[in-house]
Amino acid sequence: MSLNTALSLFTELPYPQIDPIAISIGPLAIRWYGLAYVTGILLGWWLARRMINTPRLWPNNYTPITEKHLDDFLVWAALGIVLGGRIGYILFYDLDPVLANPMVALEIWRGGMSFHGGLTGATLAMIIFARRNGLPVWMLFDVVACVAPIGLFFGRIANFINGELWGRVSDVAWAMQFPTGGPFTRHPSQLYEAALEGIVLFILVQVLGRTTSALKKSGTISGVFICGYSLARIFVEFFREPDVQLGYLAGGWLTMGMVLSMPMFALGLWAIWRAQTATPA
Repeated sequence: MSLNTALSLFTELPYPQIDPIAISIGPLAIRWYGLAYVTGILLGWWLARRMINTPRLWPNNYTPITEKHLDDFLVWAALGIVLGGRIGYILFYDLDPVLANPMVALEIWRGGMSFHGGLTGATLAMIIFARRNGLPVWMLFDVVACVAPIGLFFGRIANFINGELWGRVSDVAWAMQFPTGGPFTRHPSQLYEAALEGIVLFILVQVLGRTTSALKKSGTISGVFICGYSLARIFVEFFREPDVQLGYLAGGWLTMGMVLSMPMFALGLWAIWRAQTATPA
């Protein structure tokens, strides 16, 4: 019996055929992928404004970060995420097509964004913005870390709608047959990531930030966010199909996502250690 025939014997959930284009007005097409980024950034901005207006969360019941700062940083964040995410994807995952045709780099609507690249771009944006405005950079890191899982959640939902980044072949009851995934049922790994990187990580950083003194030790929440994302990503990589142009890097299980997340986890541990041992300002 072939693998295809065997998998067809199991119950599968139907993949919801959602048009990647949310709104179309003449030649103008607004895609769910773009809406996901906009929604994640705007919701994060709204929640961050509420958090800086809660003095009890911050050292000495005060943060120098104002609503005006967050309003100005919105553009910086968007540029850092989009440029960093796209450049990171090209460098880490798919460089050859861009070398052959540089215009491919601009086709963001087709997907192809790297979280690790987006994090790097956003981090550089935060450092430069904090320096220019005389703000404590670790405190800005923490504000963003408290709301970043919102964007991760919507981004993974957009991946699901696009029918991309699907999982490995599976016979679990909730496996789906994706339009671009061949005749096999697969793990809906995008939903696993939305749940872990988005919902679970959001609850974790919010509970720590609001019910403990974590935000009073600047850098703690940032470290928790980085460690939490790294662990969630490494776990889901065991269910996610690696990018076809890369495949497994070693052993039939090691992926680029794992390789990029391992040093990131170590960086998160360092951030937590630094925050706990730093002299209070």
